Amino acid sequence: MLSHISISNYTIVSGLEMEFSPNMTVITGETGAGKSIMLDALGLCLGDRADPKTVRQGSSRADIAATFDISDIPAASAWLKSRDLDDDGECILRRVITAEGRSRAYINGHSSTLQDCAALGALLIDIHSQHAHQSLLRRAVQRQLLDAYAGHQKLAASVEQAASDWLRAQRELTLLAGNQDEHTARAQLLAYQVEELDDLGLQPGELEALEQEQRQLENAEQILSSAHAALELCEQQESGTRQALKLLASDTHSGPVAEGARELLDSAAIALGEARSEVQRHIDAVEINPQRLEEVQRRLDAIYAVARKHRVMPEQVSATHQRLQEELDGLAGSSERVAELQAEMDTLQEQYRSAAEKLGKQRQKAGKKLVAAAHKILGTLSMAQCRLEVALEPRDNPAPHPHGCEDVVFLISTNPGAAPQPLGKIASGGELSRISLAIQVVTASAGTVPSMVFDEVDVGIGGAVAEVVGKLLRDLAARAQVLCVTHLPQVAAQGHQHLQVSKTADKKTVETSLRALDEEGKVAEIARMLGGVKITEQTLAHAREMLACN
Repeated sequence: MLSHISISNYTIVSGLEMEFSPNMTVITGETGAGKSIMLDALGLCLGDRADPKTVRQGSSRADIAATFDISDIPAASAWLKSRDLDDDGECILRRVITAEGRSRAYINGHSSTLQDCAALGALLIDIHSQHAHQSLLRRAVQRQLLDAYAGHQKLAASVEQAASDWLRAQRELTLLAGNQDEHTARAQLLAYQVEELDDLGLQPGELEALEQEQRQLENAEQILSSAHAALELCEQQESGTRQALKLLASDTHSGPVAEGARELLDSAAIALGEARSEVQRHIDAVEINPQRLEEVQRRLDAIYAVARKHRVMPEQVSATHQRLQEELDGLAGSSERVAELQAEMDTLQEQYRSAAEKLGKQRQKAGKKLVAAAHKILGTLSMAQCRLEVALEPRDNPAPHPHGCEDVVFLISTNPGAAPQPLGKIASGGELSRISLAIQVVTASAGTVPSMVFDEVDVGIGGAVAEVVGKLLRDLAARAQVLCVTHLPQVAAQGHQHLQVSKTADKKTVETSLRALDEEGKVAEIARMLGGVKITEQTLAHAREMLACN
């Protein structure tokens, strides 16, 4: 579960720390106070895209950290352990965003990719946004909800993998079989290019060695002149050092200080002698050889010419040679590859067919179960006449498809006797909100994610239905941690923990804060939500009554 969040210099939050209850936490506040800021910040820890504009004005960076207790989440513990990131039942996701636009993500203090943060986050928390009723209109979202509800993601993934492998093999086969003339022309060009590079015969490290030798040959006279000067200085310094050593002979100069000076002078003389020998070796290795310089220049010109021809840097000639050779080898074996691909596609199609048929049967079974559970909730939301149907529509193209043999479509009928139609064609905004909420509660109840966030999913709902929604979320909190941003007092009254968002402003700054309410604070906040600006004893009494009913 989410146990703690820390937000620093994010949008209009300068600093915020909050501990969370394991049950149902509600977050309320005035319109525009920033109720969703905390959830937006949490989304950044879970891998959402970062915008440098969200860094608080005047600050150099925003820093957000979310702490999860994963002692009862074996999937997350295994994920962390497999990457050597586990930390004794705790997981900290951190995101740092700079005003210059840089962004860094961390998992338990280790630098991580956003993809890893998102993958781990999917095991920790599930966020249902206020726009979920709009995304529910998309067939892809409907399919994902059904598959998550059924818990057969592994089977769906195997279907997707088999179809993807089959499509990859099909594309390669089409390319090989349908472009034979192009292949022949390409093979002839490659053969010529490879032969030219074979003739060049560039060896590993040869280019660097030639360029270094060229520099030495071109500057041989200058190198020898300066080296001889250095040699002479070494000889002079060595001679001078040894003379100094004689002047400090032990029979004349005694004591530890003189002995230390003699040791240093002796070491210096030895070092100068060794340096003189090395300089001499360097001189011996340098020669003035115009003929060799010309040979090196011709060899380099040949390498540079080939590099220009292939439009690569000279140091990339060897890699280009290897790449062209590999492509030529691949084209040479194209006929054998065609037979291999045909056999591979037959195998993949059989694997796909078996997995896709099994997936279709499981989807059909899960669809009926989801519909039955959703109907019970819809009845409590004053939509007993609404009939939901999960249809599996076979695809026109029989070829393997990453999402299986059928499209998943949610159909709805809001009036008795009316034929079910797609959600977007039949449901009004308010109806769609309640249908979406029912489906989200059902799918969340069957999920394995231990924490769920509902960000104003009760939009468009009010009255007695709002009270039912609050009880649904509270019931859900008996099985998992629930965080709910709401504007409805009926929902807020159901929370085990109540957090209030408030905003203060002066001429220079705007600040959002978050605080946990005690019992009297809950009464005052529920009364505000019930009565607006003017809070009366009647609204306070109503608020106490609502809280007492839990």
